[in-house]
Amino acid sequence: MRHRIVGELMTSAVVHVRPDTGFKEIARLLAEHDITSVPVLDDQDRPIGLVSEADLLLNEAGQEDPAGLLLVPSLSPAEQAKSRAATAEHLMTSPAVCARPEWTVVEAARLMQRQQLKRLPVVDEAGRLVGIVSRSDLLRVFLRHDRAIREEIRQDVLSRTLGISPDSIDVQVADGQVTLTGTVAHRSLPPVVERLCRGVDGVITVTSRLDHRTDTTVAPHPAR
Repeated sequence: MRHRIVGELMTSAVVHVRPDTGFKEIARLLAEHDITSVPVLDDQDRPIGLVSEADLLLNEAGQEDPAGLLLVPSLSPAEQAKSRAATAEHLMTSPAVCARPEWTVVEAARLMQRQQLKRLPVVDEAGRLVGIVSRSDLLRVFLRHDRAIREEIRQDVLSRTLGISPDSIDVQVADGQVTLTGTVAHRSLPPVVERLCRGVDGVITVTSRLDHRTDTTVAPHPAR
C-alpha cells in the first residue's frame, strides 16, 4: 500500500524566468502557455521565488482612477513596491516553497493547504528545479479507475497489510465510494480496515458494514 508520489504527477517541462526577466515578458509567457505563475530561478537553476498573475495585477491595482471615481488603493508597503516593479526579482513572492519528487500526494496537499498555495516547484537534493506540481495534478488521483482502487484494497490493504483473505470481505467501489461487507476475526479490526481504506489514493468515502466473530475486550474479573 502506497500513496502516489509527486514525481509521478508533476509537470517536468517547466516554464521559468530569471531574476532580470521583464514585466512584459512574464505576462507574455503566462498568456502564451496558459499558466498562472512562473518560478524564478537563480544561475544554479534553484527556485528563489514565484511570479503570479496576482503579482502582476498589482501594477493595475496600484494606479489611481483617472476619473476620480474610485477610492485611492490601500496597499501594503510590499504591495506598493511590487506595483512599481519592472523585473521578476522585484515582482516575485519569495522564498519559494518547494516540494520533493519523493513526497506523497498527502505531504504535498498538506503543504499547499497550510501555505494556501496553488502550486509547488519540485526540486532535487541540490535544490535544482525538476518540475512543478499543482492542485489539479494532485486531484488526478481521484481519476483512478474503480477497478484499480478495489484491487489495491483487496491485495495491499487486506492481504498484505492486515493478513486478511481478500475473499472474506466483499469490496465494492463505485465512483471512488467504497462499501465493505463481511466478517472479520476481531472486534478491533473493522475501524482499522476502514481507516486504511480511506488512505487509498482515489477513495472518496468508505461505508463499513463489517461484522466480527470474537470480542477482544478484556472482561472484568468477577467480584469475590
